[in-house]
Amino acid sequence: MEKFELQHGSLALKRYKYSEIKKMTKSFNEKLGRGGYGSVYKGVLPDGSLVAVKVLVETDSNGEEFINEVASISRTSHVNIVNLLGFCNTRNKRAIVYEFMPNKSLDKFLINSNGSVDSTNCPLDLDKLYKIAIGVAKGLEYLHTGCNTSIVHFDIKPQNILLDEDFYPKISDFGLAKLFKNKQSIISMLGARGTIGYIAPEIFSRNFGRASHKSDVYSYGMMVLEMAGARKFDEIETTDQMSDNYFPDKLYEQVILDAKMKLGDLVIKEEEETSRKMFLIGFWCIQTSPSDRPSMSKVVEMLEGSLKSIQIPPKPFLFSPTVSGNGILSSLSTYDGEGLSTNGPI
Repeated sequence: MEKFELQHGSLALKRYKYSEIKKMTKSFNEKLGRGGYGSVYKGVLPDGSLVAVKVLVETDSNGEEFINEVASISRTSHVNIVNLLGFCNTRNKRAIVYEFMPNKSLDKFLINSNGSVDSTNCPLDLDKLYKIAIGVAKGLEYLHTGCNTSIVHFDIKPQNILLDEDFYPKISDFGLAKLFKNKQSIISMLGARGTIGYIAPEIFSRNFGRASHKSDVYSYGMMVLEMAGARKFDEIETTDQMSDNYFPDKLYEQVILDAKMKLGDLVIKEEEETSRKMFLIGFWCIQTSPSDRPSMSKVVEMLEGSLKSIQIPPKPFLFSPTVSGNGILSSLSTYDGEGLSTNGPI
């Protein structure tokens, strides 16, 4: 951590004492959420500004997740990336202070596998979801190509997309991020990182390719399919438990190849073009081979272009995700036995 601060001291981030963190959160009185690396609490700065404070649990000896997050976000300045306001690093007490996002995270507004949403929220309409998809795509495009040091997030999912008062999206939680030089397209890394259901196949096994910015494209594609209504589609089409080959095979056939887009109440006539575009782009993004996936710049172009300009994507193979209450879970139908971590770089 001392080495990091020497290297990045010019970033001039506000450094808080742990006592200040406790004071601004009123001794961690109001919890906003919990993730794999700690809990997030609501806080108030001395000037009255609301903030979100992530208090990290000690998951590794050198604080890699903490350093990743501070180093990554402190290098960014984009309307679709959450703003980092400061941090605390006192002995084994680590915390990160962000801007407060009143509408919390995207997952609270998406339809669950049982056809419901968070009891305190209503599902967002397709037009708002489409605008959120564009915002997230632009944020990822910036991370991949707009920074002096490019960043791969490695954990894109609805829980890590925060929404402001106008439901404008901001990418958050950079604990798994990797920084690399712009000319470097392949990332060396040990072990798998990410959330099951959104992890690209090359993260599981290098037989599928190497980890790169295209790994974020895959995660984004899975999220867009979920936003477009993959769970609702399953609820309408079948009451039986999904077979291993239901998704993406049946979803691909019924949604991509069927112009009628039989999604029940989810899609009405005027929304058909938007929903079809989201499904097309989602399937392009989850192609099994990283080289077959578009860049995020191309994704933005497709989102802002016409439906007619988007070609029908090939059906992805080897991956058989299923839908559950925790997201779209994935299982490899062809697996080389390497498991979630390897002895060498992926």
